[in-house]
Amino acid sequence: MVLVLRTLGFIWGIGGVLLLLSTAVVRLSPYVLEMGISSLDTVHWLALVVSVVFMAYTEGYRGFYLQFSPRVIKRAASVGSSTNILHILLAPLFCMGFIHATRNRKIAAYALTSMIICFVIILRYVPQPWRGIIDAGVIVGLILGILSLLYFVFVALRGIDRISVSPEFPADSSLLNS
Repeated sequence: MVLVLRTLGFIWGIGGVLLLLSTAVVRLSPYVLEMGISSLDTVHWLALVVSVVFMAYTEGYRGFYLQFSPRVIKRAASVGSSTNILHILLAPLFCMGFIHATRNRKIAAYALTSMIICFVIILRYVPQPWRGIIDAGVIVGLILGILSLLYFVFVALRGIDRISVSPEFPADSSLLNS
């Protein structure tokens, strides 16, 4: 039974996070297509390149590859060991550190989510092609995030100990050694 719960928690946790990221890519894509590449001038092309490179590095590499993705996978590998059924039912939130995490991880998760929501609201008022330029960078970062999650799934399948990022469980957690 524990193996079934662990497997379900792992699949649902990672699948939910991948679904969330993929949905964001799909929702942002029309704004990138709407910007009309043929109408871009030199300044727009330069901004597009800067946006894509900046977001690939900061969001895709530093945010997802170095921190978020390995932590999500490490937490997903432990979710099925939890004695709390809500951890399995809410596995994507568990994996992202919104629940059953250190105080600092929860603060970081909620702060980052709030910041993203604020940027989304502000970006609604940015005219084309600038909105498409910004969204192109975000999409590249999100795609790199999706790919890094998939990469760390394969790393975890070879042995979760190969991932050295802390899952940031609370100090009193029975999942610390999972």
